[in-house]
Order: sequence, then C-alpha cells, then structure tokens
Amino acid sequence: MGVTNKQLKNTVNKIKDKLISIRRDIHMYPELGFEEKRTASIIEKELSSLGIEVKTGVAGTGLVGLIKGRQEKPVVGLRADMDALSITEKNKSSYISRNKGKMHACGHDGHIAILLGVAEVLSAFKEDIPGQVKLIFQPAEEGPGGALPMIEEGVLDNPKVDIILGLHLWQDIPVGKIGIRDGAEFASVDEFDLIIKGKAAHGASPHQGVDAILTASQVINSLQSIVSRNVAPTEAAVITVGKINGGYRRNIIADEVNLEGTVRCFSAELRDMIEKRMEEIISGICQGTGCTYILDYRREYPPLINTPEINRQIKSVVGDLIGQDSVITLQKPTLGGEDFAFFLEKVPGSFFLLGSGNIEKGITAPQHSSYHNIDEDAIPLGVEILTNLVFQLSNKFLEKKL
Repeated sequence: MGVTNKQLKNTVNKIKDKLISIRRDIHMYPELGFEEKRTASIIEKELSSLGIEVKTGVAGTGLVGLIKGRQEKPVVGLRADMDALSITEKNKSSYISRNKGKMHACGHDGHIAILLGVAEVLSAFKEDIPGQVKLIFQPAEEGPGGALPMIEEGVLDNPKVDIILGLHLWQDIPVGKIGIRDGAEFASVDEFDLIIKGKAAHGASPHQGVDAILTASQVINSLQSIVSRNVAPTEAAVITVGKINGGYRRNIIADEVNLEGTVRCFSAELRDMIEKRMEEIISGICQGTGCTYILDYRREYPPLINTPEINRQIKSVVGDLIGQDSVITLQKPTLGGEDFAFFLEKVPGSFFLLGSGNIEKGITAPQHSSYHNIDEDAIPLGVEILTNLVFQLSNKFLEKKL
C-alpha cells in the first residue's frame, strides 16, 4: 500500500520543534559563500545520525547526501542553499545573528532546516521510496555561485539525477501558500565593469583634454536605449549602472571613469543581443569623443526555466495537501537571479516559492533587508510538500508519465 500523506504529516509534526531549533542556531551563526564550515558540520552531523551516506567538501563547503530506496531509479535531487549575506541584522529576536556584519537575510537558514527535515522523514520511510533521493546542500548562492562548481564536480552524476527540485522562502507570499510559474521564473544575471579612458586637463581648458566623465554620461544614457528601442515591449530586460567612480577634483577634466552594472533578461537570444549592442554603443561613443575603453562583460547565472510537467505535479500535491487556493500561479517572472538555474539546464525540474510572510506576526521585511525574518510555520509545510513530491514524482517517472 505504501506510505500515506497522513503518515508523512505526523512524522513532520514530531520534528517541527527540532527543525525550528536548527534553523535558529544556523541563523545565529551565519556564514558567507564558500565559508559555510560550521553550517556544513551541522548538516553532516544530522545526516550521518540518520545513517545517510554523506559526501563533504563538494565545491569547497558543499555536501551531498544519498538516501537509497527500493531501487536505483529514479533519482530525485533536492537542493538547499546555505550561505548568508553581508548585512548587519537589526531584529530583536533571541536568535539574532552573533556574527557581526553577516545575516541570513534571504531564508537560506530555513531552506537548510527544511531539507534536513526531508532527510529525517524520508529516512523513516526509505523502504517505501521507489528510487533514490539526492540531498544537495549548496554553498554560495548569493555569489559568486556554488551551483555550477557543484555540477562541475559531478553532483548530478553517480547516481545520475533524473528530476530536481528547489524552493525559496518568499516574503511576498503569505505562509501556507506557494507561488509557481511555468517556463522562465528568474532572469539571467550578467555583470559588467567598464573603464573609460580619456586625457586629463585643467577645467578652464577643456579643449586640451578628453573628458571621460562626459563620455561616461553619454554611455549611461545611451545604454538605456537598448531596452527601450531594441527589446520588444512584450519582453523584459534591465540594464543597470549601479556604480560610477571618476574624477579628482572640481576643476580637473577626468582622464578615467569606472562603471559597474548588471544586465537581466529571460532568453539566450536577448542576452546575446544586449551584450552585442552594449559593445557597439560604447565603442561608437568612445570613438566619437576620443576616449578608449575596456569592457569586461561576464555571464553569471542563466535564466531559470521550470519544466511544466513537473509544475503540474507540484500543483497537484500542494492542492491535495492544503487546497488548490493555496497555489498561486505567478503571472510575471522576477528579474532577480537564482543559480538553481544551472541545475535546470541539465535536469528537468522546478523551483517554487514557499510563502513565509505573515502580516499579523509583523513578518513583512523583504529578502536582503536587515529586518528580514520568516514565519517558521513554513518550515514543516516545506518538508511535507517535498516529501510528498518525492513519492509522487518517483511514481510518475516509473509510470513513464514524466
């Protein structure tokens, strides 16, 4: 007959307080990307205590646990990110960050607790699991990105992952609901550094110099024309120059300006076009003003594209557990980035948003805020959803319906 939803729920409820305690402990001692040594040691200890095979040191501080069910296939991968942010926490809770200038301001502490809960629940029912479950604890999602290094070190192989799932606690969605979207859900993330070089002169004799600041101002304005005139109005893209530095004093023509920015969009074709047009515009303006330039354009994260067939199963499971009105179909993607996208380039899967906001409890601060917190009732719900999905997706895979 197999395990029932009620059995899974009862098991989750028994460990709810433990998971909240783990989340708060991790919250008190946040660690930045590729520095998550204490966090990794907690995860290793918990997984090992459950008898789960654990591989440590993947992409530096990452871990991979493997739960073996009845047979080798399918393999369902589940990912949680572990890193914190360089933010000073301003909350008044008893579990406020003890690491000065560092904070779990994006819910990754909750993601860890959820996946550890999934590990404990599935370990109790591993004889009922149709295939295997790979637990992926990833470093450095916030940057420079730990997903790609883990993939390069073989995290999706031996055994090969057939389906992969990830979730993100989301403040704009009330606790008890999820948000999900077919196709593009998060944007690609590119970064650029631009150095514009001119020739210094006295401000009273501008004709003797080549003004890098004037050129930079023309570049900044003209880059915005890419989105307004080269991108279809029905598509979305953003070019942001977030930092500019140049000049020495008020009466000197600057000979160098440094700009830093980011580019976001939802397709490979648009990504290529934007990079090409940026180079053309910068080159043309610099040629016209007499400046030279150095452009360092870096592609960081690809767009995150969900698999519709997997999404349908998620909607079905969540609908059965907490009602179809708890499933929010996201009408618009976000121009934020998420390096889970690298996993979805390799394996069919989905990344959904798990509500963690609660106006009545005053839990409203957005991600990356120094006042960010989560409604911890989202933790057991996340465990319940993911454990149910492991069974449903595994069975659908074996029935060749995925």
